[in-house]
Amino acid sequence: MRVALQESIRKMLVFLFAVLAIVIVVGAMMYEIEGEANGFTSIPTAMYWAIVTVTTVGYGDISPRTVIGRALASMLMIIGYGIIAVPTGIVTFEFARASASGPVRLCAACGLQPHDRDALYCKRCGNRLGMEGQSGALPHAAPTDQV
Repeated sequence: MRVALQESIRKMLVFLFAVLAIVIVVGAMMYEIEGEANGFTSIPTAMYWAIVTVTTVGYGDISPRTVIGRALASMLMIIGYGIIAVPTGIVTFEFARASASGPVRLCAACGLQPHDRDALYCKRCGNRLGMEGQSGALPHAAPTDQV
């Protein structure tokens, strides 16, 4: 699980920055569309509404009243369902990849990693590979079964 979370952290950060950008843009658009007369008193208030909408919480304390505002809200709600699914998919994919990869073969001589699970010799230097950091390197071994 730790490996899956470490491998997915960059993707998750990019995803969160994309969600933040959507919230900022849609919040500013909603402030311009609806205005103070409809409860969107400032851009931060409109961003709050966008966060509540995109996370599908939907408190209902602020809601759009114009046709264009409702259309934008509908699109944001649909995006919100996708936003819920994406992090789950990212972490699940990395978890499946981490659990399926098995032990990593490392080269003690040159440090190249990872190699295929069934590799016996290093792709770079030709030394015999060890398992999970164990040496196993033979300094003068000839790569006889290297593909």
